Amino acid sequence: MTSGHPHETARDLMNPGVECIAAHETLDRAAQMMRDMKVGALPICGEDDRLKGIITDRDIVVKCVAEGHDPSTVTAAQMATGLVWVAADATVEEALTRMEENQIRRLPVIDNHRIIGMISEADLAKHLPDDQLAEFMHRIYAP
Repeated sequence: MTSGHPHETARDLMNPGVECIAAHETLDRAAQMMRDMKVGALPICGEDDRLKGIITDRDIVVKCVAEGHDPSTVTAAQMATGLVWVAADATVEEALTRMEENQIRRLPVIDNHRIIGMISEADLAKHLPDDQLAEFMHRIYAP
C-alpha cells in the first residue's frame, strides 16, 4: 500500500487531544470515560504519564464482564495488553503497516515519549483514498 500523500505522517492522520485513563483506574471508570467522550478505546497511562496499553469497549465486555469479573474492581492496568504504537513522524505507510501487522484498528501516536494522539479507522477514512482504505480494511478484517 502506498499513501496518496507521500509526505503525510502519523501526526497528520491522528486525532489529537487524546485522554488517557490512569492504570490504577477501574474498568467501570474507563467505560464512563468512553461514554462521555464518545470513543471506543482509551490509552492506559502509568504514573509516569507513559503509555502502558490500550483498553477498548470490547475488552471490557469480553475480557471482564463475560468472564464474570467485576468492572468496578478490575483495573485498566490489569487489562493492558500488547503495547503497539507509532512515532509521530512515521510515514502513513509505516502507520498502516503497524496496524495491519497487529490486526488493530486504533494506533497511539507517540512524540517525545508521550502519547499525543490516536489514529482510528475514522481518521483513515478522512485521509486515505477510497481504494487504499478498502485495501486496508480488507487486510485488517481478513481471516
